[in-house]
Amino acid sequence: MPESQSPQQQPSPAQAAALVAVARSTKLTGRAALLAVVICAIALSLAYPVREYIAQRQQIDQLQAEQQTIAAQVRALQAEDSQLSQTWYIEREARDQLHMCFPQEQCYEVISGQPAQSSAVKPQPAASPWYAKLWDTVQKANEPAK
Repeated sequence: MPESQSPQQQPSPAQAAALVAVARSTKLTGRAALLAVVICAIALSLAYPVREYIAQRQQIDQLQAEQQTIAAQVRALQAEDSQLSQTWYIEREARDQLHMCFPQEQCYEVISGQPAQSSAVKPQPAASPWYAKLWDTVQKANEPAK
């Protein structure tokens, strides 16, 4: 009888290999789970800084575009400043916008007719000078209350 019990107590080589494989797979699964937990922890710890980095890069790009726009505005204002420092430009603007002329000159304003500028420019109605508007407001303020 001991011979009949011995095959049942001792596993065959195939069964032993299967038991070893099961034991190894259990250890490997534990190691894999630990490795997965570590990788997830690293990924989660890096997610916030990466998100902040991307947001800051977008903000930097936006600020650089705004800086370029402001630099273009500065150049335009510098060009306008250089024009305003020239006497001929100030005289021309005084004639065109304020309807002024030098004391020794006799100025005329043509109300009807073709404008001296190109026809592509929309003609603007002749506005009364600023001092006339100011005088009108002074007269209205001087009237008695009703």
